[in-house]
Amino acid sequence: MPVRIVLSHPSHPGNIGAAARALKTMGFGELALVNPRFFPDPDATAMAAGAADVLERASVHASLEAALADCTLAAGFSARGRDLSHPPMPLREAAPELAAAAASGRVALVFGNETSGLSNEELLRCQRLVTIPANPAYSSLNLAAAVQVACYELAAGAGTHPLPPAGGGEPATGEDVQGFLAHMESAVHESGYVDPENPGRFMERMRRLFARAGLERSEVRVLRGMLAAFERRMRR
Repeated sequence: MPVRIVLSHPSHPGNIGAAARALKTMGFGELALVNPRFFPDPDATAMAAGAADVLERASVHASLEAALADCTLAAGFSARGRDLSHPPMPLREAAPELAAAAASGRVALVFGNETSGLSNEELLRCQRLVTIPANPAYSSLNLAAAVQVACYELAAGAGTHPLPPAGGGEPATGEDVQGFLAHMESAVHESGYVDPENPGRFMERMRRLFARAGLERSEVRVLRGMLAAFERRMRR
């Protein structure tokens, strides 16, 4: 199953190693790190135990956007409520959809820093917001524990949800969508529709909209072609 576990800004190398062990135990093998504070590190290797091979293959990225560039669906995990248009989904409800999506593209499970979690900006890079139900009085899970629970539910979800019907278009990757959104931002500034000095929350709302849309690559090409036509007309 093409699933990538993404740890954004992990502070403690031991947690990286423990997360590697957790995901390997559940049958997964792809780990990506965004700006880890310490990596590689002997504490990570020690905590990985028999999963040192996962650490050796782990990719390191300067931004979450880069880590998600080739993913067609990203699920951000958070225990806190957010001012986002895509509502939080309990993990058990989200897992079948995520498992089904992995049949046609790479899916990312995204976890934030041990202290602060994922920022709102990082969650806007994800198409789903997922929560792991826990004790309301103490809902903070250890990073490795959260990774293991998520991987377990995803593996279970793979056997309980029908695959998407054949004939659907190829899902857009994170790189496709980010390229389109950057193109849109440039076009609305050039047209005067949005003041670049005072853009408000326009691009945030667009990110939310297209996170819900589930774009296909062909749809991204159509949208960018439309923007390009508008730009040519504006420049005449």
